[in-house]
Amino acid sequence: MLIYKQFTFDAAHLLPNVPEGHKCKNLHGHTYHLTVFVEGSLLEKEGWVIDFSDLKAIVNPIIKMVDHAYLNNIPGLENPTAEIIAIWLWDKIKPSLPSLKRVELKETPSCGVIYEGV
Repeated sequence: MLIYKQFTFDAAHLLPNVPEGHKCKNLHGHTYHLTVFVEGSLLEKEGWVIDFSDLKAIVNPIIKMVDHAYLNNIPGLENPTAEIIAIWLWDKIKPSLPSLKRVELKETPSCGVIYEGV
């Protein structure tokens, strides 16, 4: 079974490696929407894959690292494209959540990335 929980955070960034004149080379921000997917079997006694409260407790400290932050100043996010942010989030979440299956990160309502690890 695949379950998910959604999170949001606001952050500013710029993309230093895009060509001169590209609008994303300028400082700007997004309200990011992160969906964390966990795969597993139903726990017979509880009737769930994982308690959503436990999932929230794992992910929220990582969200706090990026919420209302300038992403370029965070180690590993010096070039914070949506793809690189998704990989960074995966790498931070996965050690505490081995059943992590996928992260989906939207930086606008119509643009985003899905990452399922390597």
